[in-house]
This record gives sequence, structure tokens and C-alpha cells, in this order.
Amino acid sequence: MMLSGAVGPSKQSSLMAEYSSLLAESVLRHKAWLAEHQARIERELASQVKSQFIANMSHELRTPLNTVIGFAKLIGEHQQRPLKAEEVVEYADLIRDAATHLLAVLNDILDISKMQSGKYTIDAREVALDEILQVSAATFGQAALEAEVKLVCDIDPELPTVKGDPAKLHRIFANLISNAVRFTPSGGSVSLMARPSEDGGVAVTVRDTGLGMTSGEIAVALTPFAQVDSSRARWRDGTGLGLPIAKALAQLHGGALTIRSERSRGTEVTVRLPSRFDVSQVGSWESPDATLFDRTRRTLPT
Repeated sequence: MMLSGAVGPSKQSSLMAEYSSLLAESVLRHKAWLAEHQARIERELASQVKSQFIANMSHELRTPLNTVIGFAKLIGEHQQRPLKAEEVVEYADLIRDAATHLLAVLNDILDISKMQSGKYTIDAREVALDEILQVSAATFGQAALEAEVKLVCDIDPELPTVKGDPAKLHRIFANLISNAVRFTPSGGSVSLMARPSEDGGVAVTVRDTGLGMTSGEIAVALTPFAQVDSSRARWRDGTGLGLPIAKALAQLHGGALTIRSERSRGTEVTVRLPSRFDVSQVGSWESPDATLFDRTRRTLPT
């Protein structure tokens, strides 16, 4: 009874209020610590991505520029060191190839920037996808031949037409075929298959017998500017924009891009495009890393 009398209702109320205040302060401190910790992680990630991007871009820009400057210098010194006609043609071809690669790198960077700002649009119309696929495959026929990679096309002649931007659709499949050829060792194969889907759209699959990826590496490969092997000794160079741009363009057409892959057993990339009658599916692209890239919008004429 004495203890009960010592701690009366008013004392209990005071203790509860003090306890609630201490608990609230503790929760606020914990939330502040979590926010600071998350902010620090995001800063470190942004710094890491920025450093990796600068290193990759430095390599991707310097290499073709050095080629252009070097061979242009040789041609310019023709009077001091006479060149054969076939040498001039060879040097001019190397300069053209290097400049084309440089232009492609710059276009990729500009496109990602437009997607980030939400100002990227596509000019849609009804197109015959089989023609676009055949042109895309033919573009890399010589590259596959030189790499000793078998390139096979299996396109259903009854493919339905789709509604989209021909140039952007070509870019989707050119990026996928290019990646497949580049990352497939000599003696391997790359196949391009297109079939009508059950919903009236089209499913296009690019399958290779190349290096393959783990699930974690797939997530990295779909992140703009990131690369599965970011070391300078990686087997194949690149900006790390091919797959992110292909996925973004597929989504801008109302479709989707999915990847199935296994280390040392190859990769399968499937692009599904909706029926030309179902333009309601066309939506915006959302970057896989929302902390680095914003959602972009698209414009599709009806």
C-alpha cells in the first residue's frame, strides 16, 4: 500500500509522458540516422557511377579520336611519305569507321539525356516488322562472319504489322544483335526469331551462345552506363547503353524487354510489342535506378 501510495496517478502520468518523450526522441534520432545513412550511400553510389561513366566515356571517345587523328596525320604527310592508293583507301575506311563509332556513342549519350528529361518522342506509324528485322540482321552479317559467329534468322512470314517508329525499332534489334555477336566467342551462334504472339502482337527473341550473365549481372547490364565487367581489361568495350536504350525504346512502344541468361550458357533477350490496335498499352519508360534517372514520357500519335 505504501508503494501504491508513493506512485499515484499523477506520478504515473508524469512517468508515462517522460517515457513517451524519450521514445519519440529516440525514434526521431533513428530516423535521422537512417536518412543520413541512405543519403551517404546514394552519394557514394552517384560518385561511383560518375567515376565509372567518366572512365568508360574517356576510353570510348579517345580510342576513335586517336584513330581519326592518327590516320589523318598519315594521309596529311603523303608528300613526305608517299602512300599507295590501297593504303589511302584503307586509312580512309578506318577513319570513317572510327567516326561512325564516335557518332554512335554521342547519339547514345544524347538519347539517354533526352529520356531522362522526358523529352524523347517517337514517330509512330504502321510498319512491317519483318523488313526491319531482316535489315537489322543484315547490318551485322559481315561482323558475324568476321567473328566466326553463325547468324541465323527465323522470321515468321505471317508476322502482323505493328505501330511504331521504324528507326527506333531498328535500333532496338540492332543493339540486341550487336551485343549478341560481340559477346559470343568464335564458333558460337546467334539466332533471331520472330513470331506472332497470342494477344495479336509480336514476340522477337535474340538468342546467343555467348558468355551469359547471372541475375545480378542482368540488373547491372540494364542500368544506364553500368557494365557487367567494368575493368579496363574487359573482353569487349562499350558504353553500357545498348541494353538500357533497347529496353527503354521497347517500353516507349508499349512493349517489354526481358532477359534470360546463364553464365557460360548464353543469353536470350525477348522483346514483346503489342498489337497495332492496342496502343493503350503504350506507356512511359522508368529507369531501373530511379535515384539516378527520372521517368521519361513518350508521344505516340493515334
